[in-house]
Amino acid sequence: MRSFMVSIQKEDKFFVARCPELGVTSQGESLEEAQANIKEAIELFAMIQESRNELSMNSYRYYSFVIQ
Repeated sequence: MRSFMVSIQKEDKFFVARCPELGVTSQGESLEEAQANIKEAIELFAMIQESRNELSMNSYRYYSFVIQ
């Protein structure tokens, strides 16, 4: 199982979520929306990488924390 660190920071009116290990970024108007959006972005990234045989991920987790 792969795990990725996700950082979520409040920037103006949005929460910006970043996964530096994968280079994936997303955002949301609320913390919950940012968490859901980065999870979806990581899933899509993984799906594309798996189809190219560049990343092997059968299942994985993501972690989040907030820096204010």
